[in-house]
This record gives sequence, structure tokens and C-alpha cells, in this order.
Amino acid sequence: MTEQRSENPTDDRYPQIDAKDTDRQLPSYFSNSFTRYSDFTDLSKGGSAILRTCRDNNLGRTVVMKTLHSHLADHEYPRARFLREARVTAQLQHPNTIPVYEIGHDIEKRLYFTMKKVEGETIRDILEQQILGDERACRVYNLDRMLGVLIQVCNALSYAHAHGVVHRDVKPENVLIGSYGEVMLLDWGVAKVWALDGSELEDNIIEHEELTDIGQRPGTPLYMSPEQVRGGGMEIDARTDIYSIGVVLYEILTLKEPLRGEKVSETFEMIVNEPPIPPAEKAPQRHIPRVLAQIAMRALEKDPNDRFQTMQELIDTLREFRSRAFQSLTGD
Repeated sequence: MTEQRSENPTDDRYPQIDAKDTDRQLPSYFSNSFTRYSDFTDLSKGGSAILRTCRDNNLGRTVVMKTLHSHLADHEYPRARFLREARVTAQLQHPNTIPVYEIGHDIEKRLYFTMKKVEGETIRDILEQQILGDERACRVYNLDRMLGVLIQVCNALSYAHAHGVVHRDVKPENVLIGSYGEVMLLDWGVAKVWALDGSELEDNIIEHEELTDIGQRPGTPLYMSPEQVRGGGMEIDARTDIYSIGVVLYEILTLKEPLRGEKVSETFEMIVNEPPIPPAEKAPQRHIPRVLAQIAMRALEKDPNDRFQTMQELIDTLREFRSRAFQSLTGD
């Protein structure tokens, strides 16, 4: 689980802005090169990249740096994916996406990009705590607040869709709730980008080589739509992300995924062919609002034409539910 917020203003994780950093003159050795970064601390390591915090000595702030692994530095496919992630994230300038500051090569000639450092916890962290009966997680992240978080994620996706981008990997692990209420949709590494003329989906690198490994389905199995499982490139559009949001909403309501097999192949078979059990039947003890259950089930329809057709339509439906729920509490 990621670090929790501390109310102590002297906590080293939340250092005060210091005048000696904001007011100092640029040093004579000022440079925009990689050498301005120092004080590296590992955060996490994945199959293709490593995440570290480091100090940007020009601006006097701590940032997060994502660096491609050395053994992938000369491989065209992971380099292309890495560049796409950096550029898509940078170009989607929305309050619910992480700001990207810079891209470049480090002293070992590895690609890197830097981005804003946000402290907090993911929806996955919160759900795991709620499953264990954690009183704080259940109280602080009640259903109304979780719906508010989900709407902010949907806002980021609606913005991305308007700019020709499908995330393709929406899941609880990729939603960060910051210590001061900010909500960030992370990891655009498998995003799909439309061609500028909108005539077809663009998923290629130089000379139109496929930017997806042969046999690989971009995404995470439990949160993939039927069209992702089938691997249909032209089928993938904004409604693919709507399906994944439906899975996350279902999990928020029931604390369980809608479809899970013992093996990935079984999960894929269920996603394509089996309807999810209605949320109220999956978790009767949670007293799930009927309208929310209906929203989740509509988002999870097998046929994209039967789902919400735009992310904004889903946003409006969730907002209407929250508004009616508030009115019923206030008697208005």
C-alpha cells in the first residue's frame, strides 16, 4: 500500500516550500541535462521500467522518474511503448491525469520521463482494507465518496476520448487518491490512439509494425472487455473503457470482481460468454442500491452497443443518482 497522509507539517514526506530553493539564483553550472537530478530512491520495478523519486535541483522539488530498463534500451517495441506512454500522459493535460515534466535519456542512454509525485492510496488499497473490515476505510471511503472518485476517473477518460485516446487498462490499481483529495488515473502505457482523420485506430510504430506483441491483449484480464479479449483492433473504442469502469463500479459495490475464473483462459471465456451475477445477488449483505446495480450491469453489457455509448452519458447517470440520493436524505 502507498504511503498515508500525515497531519504533521514537519513530516519529511511533505516538506515545506523553502525560500532558499525558490529565491536562489541559478548556479553557474545550471543545465537542462540529466545531471540536474539527484537523491534517487526506488519506488517500484516492473517488467519494462523502474520508478524512482529524485530531486530536480533546478526547481528544488521532488519528482517521480520512470526509466526504461537497460536491457530494453535498444529494443524498438518497448521504446515505442514507453515513448507513447510519456507523450500520451503529457498531452492529456487534465486535473485527473499526472503532469509529465520532461522526457530524455539518462547517462546510461536509457529513456526516462519525469512526472508529478503524488502521495496517497489506490482504489485497490482501499478495497483490500474494506474486505478486511477496516473501520477507517469503510467510513472515509463510503459509497458516496467512492462514486465521487469514480466520476473523476470518468472525467479523465471522457477528456481522453475527446482527444482520440482509449486507456485500455482501467482498474483499481491505476486510480490513485491523493492525500489531499486529488484523484489521478495512472498508467497510459497500453493506450490506443486514433488516427487524426478518425478513419481508423492508429496502433503502429515506424513502418506500421504492430505496437502490440503478437498474441498479446493489452490490458488486465479481470478488467478487459469482451472485444479486448477477442483482440479486435477496430472494435476497441471509448466503450471499451466504459466496460472497465463497469467492472470497477461492480467491485466497489460488491468487493468482488464480476467474472473470475481459476485460470486466465477461464476468465476470458466468462467475459465473452457469461453474464455477471447481479450485484445484489453477489453480495446481498451490502444492501446495494438498485439503480447503481443497474448502472454497473449496463456498463458490463457484452455488446458495446448495449452499454452507455459515451463516458459523458455514464457520468451524467452517476451524477443523477448522487443528486437523487442527496435529495432523499435532505427531504428536498
